[in-house]
This record gives sequence, C-alpha cells and structure tokens, in this order.
Amino acid sequence: MRTPLSARLDRVAARHSARPAVSMMSFAVEQPSTGFSWSHGDTGRPYFIASITKLYTVAMVMQLRDEGALTLDTRVAELLGADTMRGLNVHGGHDHGPAITVRELLTQTSGIPDYFEQERPDGTTFLGEMLKRDAAWTFEDFIEMARSMPSRFAPSTPGRAHYCDTNYQLLGRVIEVVTSGGFEDAFRNRIVEPLGLDATWLFTPRTLDRYDEVATILHGGDPVRIPKSIASFPPDGAVVSTSADQLRFLRAFFGGELFPARYLAEMTARWNPVFSRLEPIDYGMGVMRFRLPRWLSPFTPVPEMVGHSGAFGNVLYHVPERDLYVSGTVNQMLPRSLPHQIMFQLVAQFR
Repeated sequence: MRTPLSARLDRVAARHSARPAVSMMSFAVEQPSTGFSWSHGDTGRPYFIASITKLYTVAMVMQLRDEGALTLDTRVAELLGADTMRGLNVHGGHDHGPAITVRELLTQTSGIPDYFEQERPDGTTFLGEMLKRDAAWTFEDFIEMARSMPSRFAPSTPGRAHYCDTNYQLLGRVIEVVTSGGFEDAFRNRIVEPLGLDATWLFTPRTLDRYDEVATILHGGDPVRIPKSIASFPPDGAVVSTSADQLRFLRAFFGGELFPARYLAEMTARWNPVFSRLEPIDYGMGVMRFRLPRWLSPFTPVPEMVGHSGAFGNVLYHVPERDLYVSGTVNQMLPRSLPHQIMFQLVAQFR
C-alpha cells in the first residue's frame, strides 16, 4: 500500500528521472525509527560509486586504528617510507611531506596536491585527460603527478583544506602495508563479507571485462567508457555497488558495526570547506557534510546530511535529525549538483 509520503517521493523521483541528463537513476531511502523504506528505479543494478569509495577506505583505517596498528597522529612516512612522502608538500621553501600524518590525509588538510582535478603545470588536468583517453595508472604515477604540482598550503594550516584524491591513494597504500596484503583483500575481508554485501565489489584490472555489467556513466550527453582508468582508483573511486547495498553499508558505518561508534564524534567535530566557500559541502574526518544554507531554501529548511558523494552522480548520506539514510545515483557527471538536488528534494518530503 502506497502512503502519502511514498506518493510524494514518487513524484519527485519521476520528475527527475524523466530528465534527458539522467542515466539509469536509482534511489533508496530508509527511516529505521519508523520502519519506512522507499525506492525508485532498479536498486539492484550495480553502478560505479566513484568517491563514495572513500568511506570504505576510511572505515578500514578506523578499524586499523582500533586494532592499534596506527594512530591518527602516525606520520605516514613511518608506514610508507620517507621516500614516498618526500616532495608531496613543498610550501614556503620547506618539504613538509615526511611530517604529514594519517589525520591530515583523512581530513583533507595535508596540503598535498590533488592529482585528479588540480591543474597541472601545462594547464591540463588528469580528469580532462581521462575523459579523452582511457589508460591504466599506478600508485607511483599518481604520486609523481602530485609532486609535479604546487602545494597550496602547509599541512594543518588553520582553516585550510583541499579536496584531494592523492590523500586517499596514500591511505589505500597504508592499508596494504599495515595489513601485509592487497587493498582488494582488505576490502573484501573487512567490509564486504562481514556485512554480506553480495552486490558490492572492487573494479580492478582483473575485472575489466565486467564493465558493461555496470550502469552507463554519462558526461553530459556522451557515454563514458574508462574501464582502465577506474580500475586504477581502488581506494578513492573504484567500488561498484547498488543503492540497496549502499544503504546497508551506510547504516553499518554510522551504527558502529565497522568501527567503534565513539569515533564518529571526532570525525564530525570539525568541518572545513574543501571546494569553494559557495558550495554547500564541507569535509570532516573522512566524511562530507552537505548543508544547504537557509537563504538557498528559505521555505523548506534542509537538515544537515553526513556521508559522501561521487563524481559519477552519486550520493550516500545519513540525515541524523530525521533518522534517514539515503543512497542514489543518476550516473551523470554533469551537472555535479544534480544528485544533491534530488536528495534534498526527497529529504524535504519528510516533514
């Protein structure tokens, strides 16, 4: 039986899924306190979750912290070697790379250049190149790219943060070194199998032939076919999942199933803008906060949402004030705000 709330959510979803820009949209919402659940589209269809992958990486780092394998203030050079970190943040005539900590990687306050979107010395970006030519890349490739670009600030400069995929490439390597195994093994053993995420897997060079099993990504009106590139991003953007599995993971993440729930207070205690100050997204410790200013929505106040989003048109957020868990994708890279618009309008129906 459809409820009035379900009908309102259906109308929001139908309006957006009919837009030409949307590709294979799926969304799911759960409210555990009331037992309410709703979905739109094929929530069992796998899609690339892009940077939401970072939440899985963060969860594993927090597990290793709980196990005593590292602390937030462990210098990354102690785990990966000084040579790996050398030259990654040269600012004010000083090389800060060897002093960067795990905490600074998690909070995007390391000042390390972003290999993915930051402009390179020749004026190009890796993202722009990737969309023109699919190619395989290594951890070492990304580290060298970062070294070739200027650092914007010294680590932990008050009030400074910069969204940086290089940070999470480094965290992925930390997980490998500390667990003495591959990232994929850690991902499977620490996240997928314990939670029973049967439709969630890591896209790797060994699974390139499965690319067409995953929902098509659009960049504007153009299909994106970049299997080798995506397979190069294990810790920062290569997870495949479904809206249903994403909700299961999100509830575990915020419910203390994956790491001690007491860590969450620290992870959400301090926020920094990581894009421009006009964008309603801030970064805590491994998590994003989406908070729409009241002036942008004067008649429909939007509660704070915590989770992560991805560049392929994906959102995965918890709304503590309303006990909501929202996952979804439009499988579209442009405009980037589109999945957030849909999420905001869905959440606004819970009044």
